[in-house]
Amino acid sequence: MYVDVCMYVLPSRTIHTGRGDYSPYIKPYINSLTALHQHCRLIMSMMGAARAAGILAAVVAALVLPPAVLGLDNGLALTPPMGWLAWERFRCNTDCVNDPKNCISENLFFEMADRLVADGYLAAGYEYINIDDCWSSRTRGDDGRLRADPERFPSGIKAIADYVHSKGLKLGIYGDYGNYTCAGYPGSLGHLQTDAQTFAEWNVDFVKFDGCYAHPKDMDKGYPEFGFHLNQTGRQMVYSCSWPVYQIFSGMTPDYASIAKHCNLWRNYDDIQDSWASVTTIIDYYGDNQDVLIPLAGPGHWNDPDMLIIGNFGLSYEQSKAQMALWVVMASPLLSSVDLRTIGPEYRAILQNRAAIAISQDPLGIQGKRIFKDKGIEIWARPITPVVGEYYSYAIVFFNRRVDGTPSQVSVTIHELGMLNAAGYRTEDVFAGQSYGVLYPADRLKVDVNPSGVVLVRCSAVPARAFGRPPQQQLQRGGRPFFTTTRPRFF
Repeated sequence: MYVDVCMYVLPSRTIHTGRGDYSPYIKPYINSLTALHQHCRLIMSMMGAARAAGILAAVVAALVLPPAVLGLDNGLALTPPMGWLAWERFRCNTDCVNDPKNCISENLFFEMADRLVADGYLAAGYEYINIDDCWSSRTRGDDGRLRADPERFPSGIKAIADYVHSKGLKLGIYGDYGNYTCAGYPGSLGHLQTDAQTFAEWNVDFVKFDGCYAHPKDMDKGYPEFGFHLNQTGRQMVYSCSWPVYQIFSGMTPDYASIAKHCNLWRNYDDIQDSWASVTTIIDYYGDNQDVLIPLAGPGHWNDPDMLIIGNFGLSYEQSKAQMALWVVMASPLLSSVDLRTIGPEYRAILQNRAAIAISQDPLGIQGKRIFKDKGIEIWARPITPVVGEYYSYAIVFFNRRVDGTPSQVSVTIHELGMLNAAGYRTEDVFAGQSYGVLYPADRLKVDVNPSGVVLVRCSAVPARAFGRPPQQQLQRGGRPFFTTTRPRFF
């Protein structure tokens, strides 16, 4: 019986990553794979099918599998990572005698994994559950390896990984490039290869690598080296770096080209705290430095303004929506740090808002920009799909930083926001669920924005109609992301 070995050995041309987009390291080889399909039967005619299959499989592996030495090309984080991170809410609480429900222990992570699944977070896209500092013993083992604290993590990290994987989740862990972690636990300096291999053997999926107790000048070499060792393990792990923030605070100018090449995400600014002042300070930093930061972001490499603190103690309901909206438009990782056992339903709804998450996970991966700031009113815009001809769709945030006790009305035409598709934009309020219908470039969008709150709208470009366009639609512009400098009206 004739068996077409080529159909089994050679991968399909529709290989994708599961997120609807081709893996970045597969794209360049599609043509080569097509050529292999064309010559496969010729090879089979010259040798036995089994031998041909073995040779062809080796060739395909050489073409398709990413070289282990590459930093960024791990095929991961093609959209901003989503998950849960322990640090901001639970810090370094190691007192499991007096506070067993909130201390950093395996029980905490088992419970949070259960909540991520049972309460709908995983279904919404939150797939990582990340351990932060204070998980390890104070000293390395006799073999020189990191080890979990035996009293707080008696089952070990691999057991946690096995558990979260059984739930459909992925596990993240924390390390530090320096001699010690920020909380004084063993760092990885002098143990980079060993620690990378240890994390791989524990089946870790995400590594947050801090930079305490290290010299910032050494990070230009150390962070790429650790990324190299991560890839050498053969296990795919998202690589989160604190590299630039330590250099910025020491007065250095980070080599962002290298950072974006070797890290999937990176911190640029200070740790978030549980306060509105902390959130707005971070927003200001990203707005004030957007010309430097925006070109760095894209599929596989993201600026990270730190955790979502929605549902904790420091933000009001309006401020919580504001953080979610700004993080979504800035194409930021969505890593929530909250007690999932006690979070209120209104805050859970913000975190799980599917329309907001769809903007966050937009496959274009373009980071949004602050396009207007005056008298306490800001407007931010992010180009998103669908792209119709030469025109992007957009997510727009109207952000009211005033605290004078009454909503502010903002009124702006669609073309003043940079949207010039003559066929218009189907527009909806993401949090309110309100539809504005199709708005054309000359139409005016009016929104009432609560103090320290936002209105987040999605404007989806409409395909041109065959029967012509009304006169008000006759506006044209090239097909690049366009950010207006026109002043909107507000009262």
